[in-house]
Parts: sequence; C-alpha cells; structure tokens
Amino acid sequence: MIKYKRALGGALTLAVAVTVTGGSLPGNAATAATTAKHTTAQSAHSADDAQLRALMQRLTTEDGAPGALVATRARRGSSVLTSGVADVDSQASVRGDSRFRIGSMTKPFVATVVLQLVGERRVDLDAPVERYLPGVVRGHGNDGRTITVRMLLQHTSGLPDYLDYLNPQDILENPLAHHDTRDLVNLALAHPPTAEEPGEKPGFAWNYSNTNYVLAGMLIEAVTGHPYGEEIRRRVIGPLGLHDTSVPGDATSIPGPHPRGYVRPGEDAPLLDITAFNPSIAGASGEMISSGTDLNRFLDALVRGKLLHPAQLKEMMKTRSTGGDDSRAYGLGLESRTLPCGGGLYWGHGGDIFGYQTAGGATADGRQATVMANVDPGGTDAQDDDMEAAVQTGLCEGRHAHSQ
Repeated sequence: MIKYKRALGGALTLAVAVTVTGGSLPGNAATAATTAKHTTAQSAHSADDAQLRALMQRLTTEDGAPGALVATRARRGSSVLTSGVADVDSQASVRGDSRFRIGSMTKPFVATVVLQLVGERRVDLDAPVERYLPGVVRGHGNDGRTITVRMLLQHTSGLPDYLDYLNPQDILENPLAHHDTRDLVNLALAHPPTAEEPGEKPGFAWNYSNTNYVLAGMLIEAVTGHPYGEEIRRRVIGPLGLHDTSVPGDATSIPGPHPRGYVRPGEDAPLLDITAFNPSIAGASGEMISSGTDLNRFLDALVRGKLLHPAQLKEMMKTRSTGGDDSRAYGLGLESRTLPCGGGLYWGHGGDIFGYQTAGGATADGRQATVMANVDPGGTDAQDDDMEAAVQTGLCEGRHAHSQ
C-alpha cells in the first residue's frame, strides 16, 4: 500500500503524536523457532532451513528491523521462525502466533471477492467501472466510462495513486484520524492519469495504483449493498476459519498477540512507535490484519481453486509484465514469480503499511510461505530483497521436503 518505502530522509518533524522510542536493537538477534509437531526432521535440519534462519537474522540486524517472522507450510507440516524483538523497550521476543498489519496483501482478498461476484454474474470484468460506480471516476482526463473492472484489478487503469499526493508527515502527526474513502479517490482524480506515452489509453500500460483497489472496495459495496470488509468476512475469512484475520475499518489497535510496529524517519533517527494507527488511510488497498498461518491458509485456498471457480481463477492468473528486470508479472490482485529452485511459478503479493512489511507466496502443489518485519518505512534497500528471498527459500524448503 505504502509509497514511503525507505527512510524518510529526516523530512518528518519528530514532534509527532506518536511515541519516539530510543530502545536499541539486540546486537546479535537470536532466532527462535516454533515448529508444528508434524514438521519432518529432514526439513528442520535442511540447508534451506539454515539459509532461512540466516535470512531472518539478517533482517533483524543488517537490515534494521526490530523483529521478523516467517511462517512456512507444506504437505508434511508447518513451522514458524522468529527473530529479534516485538518491542524494543521491553525486548520481548516476536511470538510465532503474532498478528500484524498486512498492507497490500489485502488486495488478493479484495480481488477474490470481485471475482466471486464475476462468477455469480453480478459483475462483468470487462464492463466499464461507470456501470457500477456511475459518475465516480471523472475529472482531469480520468474517465470511468473507458476503464474496466479488469483494469482496476490489474493496475492498468492509468488512474493516479492517491498516495502520491499525501504527505507522510501529516499522517504521522495524526495517526488515529479517519480518512473517508471518497476523499481519497477524489484526491487522486484531481490529477491527470499516469501515462508513459502521450495519448496512451487505459489498459495499455501497467502502473501500480492504490486508487484502483479503493475503487474495487467501493464497487463491492455498490453491487452487494454491504461494505467490502463484510463481504470478505462472509466469503473468505469465515469459510476458511481465518481466526487471526480481520478488516479493522477505523479500529486503531491490533487484536491478539502482535509485535509493535515502527517507522524510522531517517537513517540515524530513533524509531517511532506507530502500532496504534487508523488504517482507513489504506481502506481496501491495504487495511487488513492477519497472521503468517492465516495468510498461508488463504493463499493455499486461493491458488488451489478453493475460493474461485476455474474460469475466474484462470482470469486472476492471466498476468502481464510489470516492466521490471525480474520475473514478476501481475494478474488480478495476484502476482507471479519464478522459483529459483525450479518447479515453475509461485503466486502471492507483498504488503507495506506504516509499521509493518509483509510478503507471501504459494505454489499450486501446496507450499506456502509468509514473512513479516515490524518496521516500515525505514528499512534498508536490502530489506525488500531479503523479505522476498525468505519467501522463496521457504517455498523451496517445502519443495525439497515434498520430494524426499
């Protein structure tokens, strides 16, 4: 969700209405492991497992996160590894059953509900957004009559990202403030569409925009008569038994055990505690809370066709390149990457919101991995790479265990 990924360059005024914590990180974060009883000994002592532990320690030392967690699951069992601390003041360890804000990992949940509505013939993927949200997407060259539902879900609408026009300092100075969904959309629509070439039409270029998913949440409510969060609870959270997962709305606390979330406003600045935060600034683009275990269960159900009919899952997995130099390609709220250990593609998403960074992935043969670090923004550039490496290593570990 977030646009302020790295250190904020000291631009923030530190006299903000959040706690400034000067607690130091442990110099050598010991990695703790909570392992399900069904996990095989081979997996627990594999080279991949040692690499995963090393990545977790790097996240909480060199990369600068106070704490981190990775949950992995395969047919032979599941495990949770944690490193570092959940609270820099008390030095309490990160718990394996921690809940945390998942940022843009909310997007696959939202896309799943939209695609279920497509399967029910209540939404047409290639219909204009105007059909469901008449008059909402207008202004400065943005036009809901030429943007389809598919374009929203695939980030090819060309709509500007409202986060580009928000000042992170303003958010941190009043982290408990409510943000109205329509105000966020209107903030984006006060600016012209994003376009790489003059005259470029919607659907041509891929450009990640959180505005797309705020609108997707509005579309769900327009079609069903219920807030998008209620539909996620009814259609996904309840049926899958995701007891750690919630759509908080204006609730500013994280229920259950959780690490504190931190922001680092400058390279050498003290951490800011932003655990108490109103996620309405993200809405359907990134407000949800979950756990590693729940996210793995959700990704497994999604990728293996337990939430969508085959036709809709096929549409979700029709990807296009994001234009980077890696293998990443984006479908409808779900992205694919190539596994470094062979075995084809894995599917997942990343997530960033004030206080937490997450990433997760799953394979079609039943392997999942989710990783969390409790600082964002303000981690190093290497934090992104190590988060993704942890997901890939967790998935490869599952592959090796399955092949034995």
